[in-house]
Amino acid sequence: MKLRALVVDDEEIARKNLTMMLEEYCPQIEVIGQASRKEQAKAIIESSNPDVVFLDIRMPSGAEGFELLEEIEDKNFLVVFVTAFKDYAIRAFNASAVYYILKPIDIEELKTAVSRLVETQESYKTDPENYSTYFDSLKDLSHNLINNKQSSRIAISHTKGLKIVEDDTITHLEASGNCTTIYFKDGSRYLDTRTLKTYEALLNPEKFCRVHKSHIINLDILKEYVNEDGHFAVLEGNIRVPVARNRVTEFVKMLKES
Repeated sequence: MKLRALVVDDEEIARKNLTMMLEEYCPQIEVIGQASRKEQAKAIIESSNPDVVFLDIRMPSGAEGFELLEEIEDKNFLVVFVTAFKDYAIRAFNASAVYYILKPIDIEELKTAVSRLVETQESYKTDPENYSTYFDSLKDLSHNLINNKQSSRIAISHTKGLKIVEDDTITHLEASGNCTTIYFKDGSRYLDTRTLKTYEALLNPEKFCRVHKSHIINLDILKEYVNEDGHFAVLEGNIRVPVARNRVTEFVKMLKES
């Protein structure tokens, strides 16, 4: 079954271009409507109940798009933000585990986003409570973008849905192929489909440090560095994380200066 999509953008050319690309390259999507204004988009969402909304968002405020999401009562759809802005906004999107596409739109990026949407929507339909958590993460995103603030709350996509965590509950992260295993102080762990490189970019560099090609640690719970039988960062709970040989000098220097 195809995902029913609404395209929201105040520029007619942009709406038609994205609609054309979805129809030509993404057979999983059926575009059921286009909207140029918040009120029009809201009416279509409430009457047609789309599975996904492709929503243009502008910085620095982007307020109208977030107001639209706030005003919808039955929030049972996913959102793909379409934006021309990079850098800080991308970190915020990643922290909220939402989908985004950069303008000008790349066909392969669009196809990848749609493939992930299909997988996510299937798990959300089996447990509608996931939508509540999802829109909580969008509230965080709205606040952080509008206030130009880096979030300490991170949304993690895992096999059963979405989990929002405070970054200080994380002990360390480990690359697992193209995914990342995230370990927490309570002993739990989750596998996220995003790469360790993505997490390196979105986590606060004053709190988290990449000590190995496969490992990032929380510096707040670092107890000691040892170089017996290798190089290791020892975290609270006697968690030993390897430090790559080529990162030792920089790591030790950072510890001495902190």
